Amino acid sequence: MNKYMKQNLKLWNELTAIHKHSASYDLKGFKSGKSTLKSIELEEMGDVKGKSILHLQCHFGLDTLCWARMGAAVTGVDFSDKAIALAKSLSQELKIDANFICTDTYELPKILKGQFDFIFTSYGVLCWLPNLKDWGSVIAHFLKPKGIFYIVELHPFGYIFDDDRDATSLKVRCSYFHSPQPKKWEPDGSYADRKAKVTHPSYEWTHTMSDIINAIISCGLKIEFIHEFPYSVVSTFPFMEKGEDGWWRLKGKARTIPLMFSLKATK
Repeated sequence: MNKYMKQNLKLWNELTAIHKHSASYDLKGFKSGKSTLKSIELEEMGDVKGKSILHLQCHFGLDTLCWARMGAAVTGVDFSDKAIALAKSLSQELKIDANFICTDTYELPKILKGQFDFIFTSYGVLCWLPNLKDWGSVIAHFLKPKGIFYIVELHPFGYIFDDDRDATSLKVRCSYFHSPQPKKWEPDGSYADRKAKVTHPSYEWTHTMSDIINAIISCGLKIEFIHEFPYSVVSTFPFMEKGEDGWWRLKGKARTIPLMFSLKATK
């Protein structure tokens, strides 16, 4: 784990304590049976009953446990010890059978044995990874022959624009292209609770769509589809509005830029 990821670990341990109480994660609703999975992944992943799923960067495991509720044999992985501790406690409290592992994604092949029918990851995961080629190798390592890798994620194009609280329109601020050195962002609340007091900065890497696609191709997987969406799971910019369907869109410019994408690939 490089020095930037070690700093991000401090951040995500701090965010876990915030997120478990946030309305966005709605832990009370989850405990009562509400699913945290969104319509996109439910439709595009399909029936998972009786299948094995490896969930990379699972945070404190709500989506992981939802897949388990649907009949899958699940393993969730995250580098935050606080998040994994919470995931394990929820699994025990709710009597949902699930396996959780605390490790850096890149180190997983040294720790975990076996292969899976599905590998799943979602919403805000790639910016925390410094190297996508090695990430792709981890995916290929754990995927069964004919197994499915699926990701639904914030679109990298959205990262180039100013997202400060006082931003009023789309203004280019950051490069679209990857740099080995991450960009440092000073703490400014959490995506799940903008009023929360966060003390640790984040270090994030940009990856273009071609970076993502080539990482999947280079590890030997066949891409089945890529879909792009003009809405987001979170309010990416302060000038967005939430629709009745739960997705966030740009006010007055609902279909102008891609805000999310999904990708399915097979081994």
